[in-house]
Amino acid sequence: MEGGHRGGGGAVWDYVVFAAMLLVSAAIGIYYAFAGGGQKTSKDFLMGGRSMSALPVALSLTASFMSAVTVLGTPAEIYRYGAIFCIFAITYALVVLCSAEIFLPVFYRLGITSTYEYLELRFNKYLRLCGTVLFIIQTILYTGIVIYAPALALNQVTGFDLWGAVVATGVVCTFYCTLGGLKAVVWTDVFQVGIMVAGFSSVIIRAVVVQEGIGRIVNDSYHGGRLNFWDFNPNPLQRHTFWTIVIGGTFTWTGIYGVNQSQVQRYIACKSRFHAKMSLYINLVGLWAILVCATLCGLSLYSIYKDCDPWSAKQVSALDQLMPYLVLDIFKDFPGMPGLFVASAYSGTLSTVSSSINALAAVTVEDLIRPYFRSLSEKKLSWISMGMSLFYGGVCIAMAALASLLGALLQAALSIFGMVGGPLLGLFALGILCSFANGIGAFVGLVTGFVVSLWVGIGSQIYPPLPERTLPLPLSTAGCNISISSNLTTSTANPLTTIFSTQAPERPVLADRWYSLSYLYFSTLGTLITIVVGMIISLLTGQREENCFFHFTKVVVLSWKTSTNAAEGTDNPAFSHIEMDVASDKNKVNGLHI
Repeated sequence: MEGGHRGGGGAVWDYVVFAAMLLVSAAIGIYYAFAGGGQKTSKDFLMGGRSMSALPVALSLTASFMSAVTVLGTPAEIYRYGAIFCIFAITYALVVLCSAEIFLPVFYRLGITSTYEYLELRFNKYLRLCGTVLFIIQTILYTGIVIYAPALALNQVTGFDLWGAVVATGVVCTFYCTLGGLKAVVWTDVFQVGIMVAGFSSVIIRAVVVQEGIGRIVNDSYHGGRLNFWDFNPNPLQRHTFWTIVIGGTFTWTGIYGVNQSQVQRYIACKSRFHAKMSLYINLVGLWAILVCATLCGLSLYSIYKDCDPWSAKQVSALDQLMPYLVLDIFKDFPGMPGLFVASAYSGTLSTVSSSINALAAVTVEDLIRPYFRSLSEKKLSWISMGMSLFYGGVCIAMAALASLLGALLQAALSIFGMVGGPLLGLFALGILCSFANGIGAFVGLVTGFVVSLWVGIGSQIYPPLPERTLPLPLSTAGCNISISSNLTTSTANPLTTIFSTQAPERPVLADRWYSLSYLYFSTLGTLITIVVGMIISLLTGQREENCFFHFTKVVVLSWKTSTNAAEGTDNPAFSHIEMDVASDKNKVNGLHI
């Protein structure tokens, strides 16, 4: 199984292809460090000077959404659970619609760098701090796993050097983020999305050739029950059904596209609001294309291994090793092609990590440094932003090292912090959609949403849902003519699906009811609880500001009339009025230029 099985010449070409990908990425960073006079202000560095156009930003959004977990995990997911995953196409459309029509206009008009500035404008600075800290912890955890998990899977199957690859990707990534800022992040993403599509396409084309036509792949998948598109079971405990994917998936992903700094930062960096919206809609096409590629890869996997599943036959120790295994299998005689696939998986890692590093730097500078050190000049702030990029790059590599020691623990931590997304989305939605919400309500709502999410989340970690809830499809080893003995001992887990498998002795009643909730509903639960509790508490505590119900009806009536007097009398102006004030002579809100 190790790379030694491949001819010396082949392995050399693989490393050449991989190195070329890293070099081009680094070169783009160097170019943007000096192009157009370099990075004069922190705005230039963190926001690309707000001069980006729609197409590169769209490709960049697609790239960072697609980590190596997508490249390795999604085809394996389809191989194991079938093509119902394609229903995410509908989810992505809804997510992009919500982000472009609800969240984007607010963030773009305010001209903010960090999305959490909005929380201070709308509520108070403590909520801004909450949001910032949660984001930083979540992103650092996520990045550590995103670097390490795919590296491990690729290393175990292809023998590709584990730490060499982790350190090389980490260093190159930090290098171009630190030198080139957001422009470098966006343009390297454009290049990397090309590599990812190339890697996927090569696998699909070769698989079609091996199987003598796409008809056979579809036919095998159909007979193997892999084309299970329609499952309208309304049971929220079922892992993937039409409803869990469309409803749960929409909440989960809107938390990422609508309010997560890594994504928002890039579409706010567009030169006009039209370009920002276009970037989201073009990115939707990219998401669909990636989904189709991943699905075809998954079905090809099934078609090729339908009689001999490498996972059951212990040829690979985890599902996310199936793709690299397939690549080595079908590209035996093509030097450099496995290298292209490895490069495409690592492109996924690079693009995700670079946007995380840039977002972490932005949040730290805007939320933790600028408000407390008012005297710093723009030049100094741009140097501090660079320093922050360097620092977070180091932290991410360190987290990857930590992931190798505490894999299961870190994945548990990530899935727990993944639940932060729900309540945070609820907090933003409360501020934007609900004019009478106040700081107290928002804070209580956030905490309640968070506690409930944690309760379900930790419960589902301790008592993983039963197979009848997750519905894995049958795999066969009938056609295997290999002696089942393997040198793979350690396992890699896909951070998004498998989390500790400590089987508890007895399962309490809650385990099969409450904790077996589909993982996609964790976010939904957090969001809805935050909004509902936030509204109720705001109504209870809002009386001293002015009669809330009166205020509510007034806002509904005046919401789109350019009226500025409706906001008088509250220390917490409803957001629609701030938006209207843009037209009037009040150019500042809380000392912040709009």
